[in-house]
This record gives sequence, structure tokens and C-alpha cells, in this order.
Amino acid sequence: MADLFRFSARTVSACYVLFSLLVLVSFATPLGYAWREYVEEDRLRILHADSSRLESVFNERGIAGLQQAIATQVGPRVNGAEDIIYLEDASHRRLAGNLSSWPPDVRPGSGEGRYSIDVDGKATRILARHLVLDRRYQLLVAQDIDKYRLLENLFLYGLGSAAAVIILLGAAGGLVVRRSLLAKVKDINSAASAIMQGDFSHRLPYRGGEDELAILVATENRMLAQIEQLMEGVRNVSNAIAHDLRTPLAELRSRLEELSLTRPDRERTYAEIEGAIGDVDRVIAIFNALLRLAEIDTGARRSGFVPTDVATIVDDVAEFYLPLAESRQRALSAGGQRPLFLRGDPLLLTQAIGNLVDNALKYSPEGGQVEVTCGRRTDGTICVEVVDNGPGIPAHELPKVQERFYRCDASRGTPGMGLGLSVVASVARLHGGRLVLHNLNPGLKAELLLPIAIVKEV
Repeated sequence: MADLFRFSARTVSACYVLFSLLVLVSFATPLGYAWREYVEEDRLRILHADSSRLESVFNERGIAGLQQAIATQVGPRVNGAEDIIYLEDASHRRLAGNLSSWPPDVRPGSGEGRYSIDVDGKATRILARHLVLDRRYQLLVAQDIDKYRLLENLFLYGLGSAAAVIILLGAAGGLVVRRSLLAKVKDINSAASAIMQGDFSHRLPYRGGEDELAILVATENRMLAQIEQLMEGVRNVSNAIAHDLRTPLAELRSRLEELSLTRPDRERTYAEIEGAIGDVDRVIAIFNALLRLAEIDTGARRSGFVPTDVATIVDDVAEFYLPLAESRQRALSAGGQRPLFLRGDPLLLTQAIGNLVDNALKYSPEGGQVEVTCGRRTDGTICVEVVDNGPGIPAHELPKVQERFYRCDASRGTPGMGLGLSVVASVARLHGGRLVLHNLNPGLKAELLLPIAIVKEV
């Protein structure tokens, strides 16, 4: 049963044919009913009028006047005439009319009804009324209703022809649609096969248009582009993890191997052990950062959202980094609107703003200036800005710096794992916002934007 309702060109064609036939039947049924009812009513009215008129003639002018009136109206033979009249006396002798004898199927005294009689050797359907005049004469007044059969047959033929055309058009349309769909599906299958073999750069053939299949293909292509980007990110992350782990692990092995071979004195041994612990801590820090990013990306931390004042977080972060800034001979200042409440995770927001400030201090020159401000824009969005006067980021690297483990060429010699801005971007997305970076030439402005949709005053 489920196969009957499965979407396919055949099903669409069958539904089209059935719907069209239903429309045709719904149009023809009341028309046929109206024809039979109203035409039949007119026939009876005309029949009653004719028979009453002839009865009046008989009452006024007698049998001779009636014979003359019948002869004037129908003549002695039918000859294709619509009106049929027959008059006989009590001895069944024909007195007038265009029939040669009383029809055997019409019984005297039967009133009115439909009959089939023989007229000139041809079966003819009639609507007849029988009258008895002065208890001596039998008058039969009838109409040839076969005259209307031609119209009825034309109506039925037209109805059947329309149904046949609908069925043929439905079958032909279904065939055309099926071939068109199969051609498009074949292209999609070939593209999907290439993608299944690992070529994520392949795209489904898109020919434009606003039909459902074109919209689906466009959506699938966007999905494939996202998948390609994610797979490329996975490859890059894997390469970056391997590269970043190789250095501390290689140093760790070198230290341990040297200790095993040289057997140095106790003081140097303890120094090498401390260096090995530092290498292990670097490896652990990488995995902790990755676990933190995974936790943020899953959205599990949303359950911990509470009313949070972003301005207070900015002040706390600035106060925390102020000693570091002074030790590096950088100026750090904070300001902006107070308060700025939203529902969020205060620990993650603190870490995100802290990462931005840490990066600014790291890349600012000696004697440089780092400014941290926060405020609410005209559309209600909360914006945290961190501005420095360092070298900035090359324009071609701006779209990439938020990727995990990505490090600019200028930062290769500085400590770090390339995860700081990735964490900030993930925290922003968790809160429904985004991280935007602008080159100031010199300097860099980082904007952490939190949209009005989640902002709520407390």
C-alpha cells in the first residue's frame, strides 16, 4: 500500500489523471442531471399542452374537427416528424394520425410513459400520453424522444473523448516528467558517486531556476561546501596537532634519552626532569584546549547561562592582566558603558575576553597601548572591543586566523598553539554572536559581538 503513495513521476501522473477525471465527472454529473430533469419536464409540459389542446378541439368541434386538427398538425405519416398522434374509435378503427395502427406496447388506459414503438420499420423511443374521449375514442399523443438522443450521444462522446485526452496527456506528461527527472537524477547520482569516492570539491550540477529540484541542488551544494570546509578543517587540525605534539614529545624523548645515556649529576638530572614536565604540560594543555573547544561547540554550556554583567568581566580581565602589561612595558586601559547585562556563561566570556587581551599584549610593541572597551550599539548588540597598536594581521590571513591551530607567519616564533582566537570565536557562537577582526594599520581591533536576541537586563 505504501508503494501506491510513493512520490514518483508515475504517481504524479496518476494523481493528475484521477484529479482531472474527478473534475470532469463533477462537471458532467450536474449537467447530465439538469439535462434529464429540465428537458424531461419541458417534454411533459409540451405533451400535456398538445393533448389538452386536442381534447379542447374535440369538446368544441367534435370528432370531425379533431380529425381535421390532427391532419393539419401531423399529416398521415411520421416522416421524421417529432409529434406522433393516433386516433381510433371503439372498434379500433383508425380515424386520424401519422401511425398506421395502435402501438402494441402501449396499452389503452396506461396514462403516460416511455415506450419503444415501430415507426416505418424502425424502433423509436417515444414519450406518450393516452386519452379516452367521450368513452368512445382512444387518443394517443406522443413525442419522438430519439430526436434528443443525438445530443445525448454527442455529450457522452465528448465526455469520453475528454477523458481519453486527459489519460493520454497524463501518460505522456508522466513519461516526459519521468525522463526529465531521471536525467537530472542521473547527473546527481554521478556527482554523488564522485563525492563518495572522496572528491569533496565535486558539486551537483546546478542549472538555475526556482523549481524544487533546483532549490534542493543548491541546498545540497551549500551542504557539500560546508562538509568540504569541515573535512579540510579536520585535516588541518590533524596536521596541526601532529606538528604541535611532535615538538614537545621530541624534546621529551631527547631529554630522557640524554639522561639515559649520559647519567649526569643530580642537579642537571633534576633540571632535565623539570624540562620534561614542561613538555608534558604543553601536550596536556593542547588536549585541554581541544576538549574545551569540543565542549563549547556542543552547546552543553548553555545550560549554565546566568545573568552576567559584561562590563564587570571587562574590568576583572583588565585588572588581572594589568601586572603582565606593566611587566612588558605596555599600557592597558578599560572603559565603556556600565552595566551591560546578558544571559551567558561568565567563565567562558572571561576566557574569551582574556584571550583577546593576551593576544593584544603579546603582539603590541614595547611601550604600546591596549584599550578594552564595552558598550551597547544602537541595535542593542553588546560589543566588547580590544584595540592594540601592534603589526595587525595580513588581510589575506584575516579569514583564517579563527581556524583551530592556525598561526600567522609573523607569530611562528612566539609561544602559543593557535587556539586562542578559535576559543573566542566558539564562545561567541555559543552566545549567538560572532568575532570580527579589523586591521587599523597599524594595529588590530577585535570585536566580540553578542546580539540583542539574547540580551536581557537584570
